[in-house]
Amino acid sequence: MKNWSLYFFWISRFRFADCFIGEVKISIYLVVILVLIIGNWALSVVVESLNASHVTVELPEEFRGYYDAVRYASSQNYLRENTRFGIVAETFMTAVKICFIVLGGFNIVDRFARGLSLGEIPTGLVFAGVILFGASLLEVPFSAYRTFVIESRYGFNKTTPGTFVLDLLKGWFLTALIGGAVFACVLGIFARAGGSAWALCWAAVSAFYVFFTFAAPVLIMPLFNKFIPVEAGELKEALENYARAQSFKMKGLFKMDSSKRSTKSNAFFTGFGKFRRIVLFDTLIEKHTVDELVSVLAHEMGHYKKGHIFKSILISLLNTGVMFFVLSFFVKLPGLFDAFKMQHISVYSGIIFFGFLYSPVNTVVSIAANALSRKYEYEADLYAVSTFKKPLAMIDALKKLSVDNLSNLTPHPAKVFLEYSHPPVLERIKAIRTQAGNI
Repeated sequence: MKNWSLYFFWISRFRFADCFIGEVKISIYLVVILVLIIGNWALSVVVESLNASHVTVELPEEFRGYYDAVRYASSQNYLRENTRFGIVAETFMTAVKICFIVLGGFNIVDRFARGLSLGEIPTGLVFAGVILFGASLLEVPFSAYRTFVIESRYGFNKTTPGTFVLDLLKGWFLTALIGGAVFACVLGIFARAGGSAWALCWAAVSAFYVFFTFAAPVLIMPLFNKFIPVEAGELKEALENYARAQSFKMKGLFKMDSSKRSTKSNAFFTGFGKFRRIVLFDTLIEKHTVDELVSVLAHEMGHYKKGHIFKSILISLLNTGVMFFVLSFFVKLPGLFDAFKMQHISVYSGIIFFGFLYSPVNTVVSIAANALSRKYEYEADLYAVSTFKKPLAMIDALKKLSVDNLSNLTPHPAKVFLEYSHPPVLERIKAIRTQAGNI
């Protein structure tokens, strides 16, 4: 963190740091921002290319009998196609972003928003809304191609055009409603609170975050999927018996209709305390035995028993506090607005511009968070093995999930280091087998 503090200290000293080359005026902020954007793109391309080339032709011994030769080859093709498409999409979006900055696109949007004469906060909402909506529109063709071409080609897609469009509209509505409320709150605090604004914003955003963590399972997720209680039978009895043995209180066991969008499988917990819900994808239930499903439940329960959920929330809130503190030094810095060719200085645009400077910190935080998450996954696996005492069921569940989802069995270490929130499946299985020998 000390190195990034120095980074922001020196960047913030260039209050009027503009270099002149002939008749061309170059802002140090613009140079830094463009370097960060291009550097992030280059790093992504290199890592994705390394990952795609790291696949092994020979099927790992651990998966013999689970993957046949045809499906294993299909998983490699799936990885390569997603990688190529991802690089094309990211290159396009990066180019658009750079052009928008260099050509003064933010100022054009700001002039439009100010021309409506709505007041500072509504103007900020219009400005941010136009920027975010425009970016979302650009991503729609890529999302559609990935869903209806790539995912369909490999047998995953079950999404209809109607569901795709409806999901987009719901997502945009929720972003406008919830994101707009949070952004308006932040703008209002910065307009009135002076030097303590960053701390009050931190408190307000933290309150929103905690509230929606509780509210999402009840208010938001049902807008996208149906949650049906798991019917009485062997599975429900086994899950409830295990939960009872672990003194784990919950609101209920639910099945989610994920099959209307994809054949991929998963499971998760939502809510806290007595409002906790166990949610199983209907595709997961169809493809796994009762012991495997209990193992999956045991893994998810391990996250709660080990305090992973609370720790992750706490770390996220602390990171938000650091972000708002650093933001307070940049939110009205003239040089930053010059880089984006802005005619007016405002809190709402300063918040968005600051995001570009903060991106390297976000990258470092993301790497650290992923490393911690991988550690938590190992711990949750070991909790499941030590409490349910059926390691082979856990291993079979991981193998089936990997095969069903065409997961990459041999990701490149750089990809794992930068992006993986879960350890590679072969490493998880190895750790489980080691733990099983110690039980």
